[in-house]
Amino acid sequence: MNIAVIGCTHAGTAAITGMAKQYPDAQITVFERNDNISFLSCGIALHVGGVVKDSKGLFYSSPEKMEELGVTMKVRHDVLDVDADAKTLRAKNLQTGEEFVHSYDKLVVTTGSWPIIPQLEGIDLENVVLCKNYNHAQAIIQKARLARRIAVIGAGYIGIELVEAFEMLGKNVTLIDNMERVLYKYLDREFTDVAERAFADQGVKLALGETVTSFQGNAKGEVKAVVTNTGVHEADMVVLCMGFRPNTELLKGQVDMLPNGAIIVDEYMRTSKPDVFAAGDSCAVKYNPTGEHAYIPLATNAVRMGTLVARNLVEPTVKYLGTQGTSGIKIYDYNIASTGMTETAAIAAGLNVKNVTIIDNDKPEFMPTYEKVTLKVVYEAASGKILGAQLLSKIDLTQSINTLSVCIQNGMTMDELSFVDFFFQPHYNKPWNLLNQAGLQAV
Repeated sequence: MNIAVIGCTHAGTAAITGMAKQYPDAQITVFERNDNISFLSCGIALHVGGVVKDSKGLFYSSPEKMEELGVTMKVRHDVLDVDADAKTLRAKNLQTGEEFVHSYDKLVVTTGSWPIIPQLEGIDLENVVLCKNYNHAQAIIQKARLARRIAVIGAGYIGIELVEAFEMLGKNVTLIDNMERVLYKYLDREFTDVAERAFADQGVKLALGETVTSFQGNAKGEVKAVVTNTGVHEADMVVLCMGFRPNTELLKGQVDMLPNGAIIVDEYMRTSKPDVFAAGDSCAVKYNPTGEHAYIPLATNAVRMGTLVARNLVEPTVKYLGTQGTSGIKIYDYNIASTGMTETAAIAAGLNVKNVTIIDNDKPEFMPTYEKVTLKVVYEAASGKILGAQLLSKIDLTQSINTLSVCIQNGMTMDELSFVDFFFQPHYNKPWNLLNQAGLQAV
């Protein structure tokens, strides 16, 4: 069996590792544009902020490790086109310029995503940078050393983490986003208000509800300001964190996709074309709160999907369980996590929902120390089915959101949540667990 893999970040690394072990007689050839694989881009802000000193720690595999498994690694190779009917691809060696055709029996597409780059005046100015891969991380660190005023465009997870890292390095930071709140996709207002106050208290300038229209440069061709629909923000460095789009041009018109280009796969990671599998940020995923396909680029989704490609390559064996888009972030002293739909998203989707918000101490008040925690659970008004949850506290209780992720995945209701068996021990919680309390209050 001749297997070709295009792309080798999270999904690709997981798929290749699994296939090499499960099909030792297969010939696996991997095509990767970069000279490295498996870079954890979620650690860029930690590296920028100096928490992670050595960037090598952000890699969990390498081309050499893959070759030890018997895999043929063609790094610095760009796949130019794919003919899914003929089962061939055309690749270019980026070092020599040589082009060649490669045949396969099975194709695994793990091409990932690429940052959204707006076509605006001044976008090509020096010191306007992206934040996605290892090379971007090195450029950000190098340029940030000389920058005094840094603008971050995009208030999603990556943008938020970079803002904190830059502020802690002593930079003057402006956070710009066209939405009126930070982390709009992940949290409702009662949580984002806390995050915004934390940034404002540290001197971060929040330019929310503003749309970037252009960039101004100086005589040297370096960026000096970001222009929005409401004003001008001085900056000698700009980081674009405006989201991602699937990198799927190679299969356009050959497999089923969402309108944004995300490849649609079934529960076994199969595309609509026989013997073509896909996984990771190049794909749509089944979003359990709605039961529909959605584009949710997360490393956690990618590694699961990549692993399932290996399990299901020869015959359908293990089904994908879908995702809740579960995620977490630390903003200064606050531990924040969410899963499923926010109340804002549920209402926008036309759902009739209710919510319960619990504000309580994490432990009995007779204990020497305890911390306030805020938990919000969103559920269907008629059925009580849990759709989403958010949590914020200075003590780390984020694993509670993982528990609620399981509840959503299994279709549980608030009634059922009321009486789930959770342990009690005064060092850790109260007799009625926080999640039980949410269920009981809904009842």
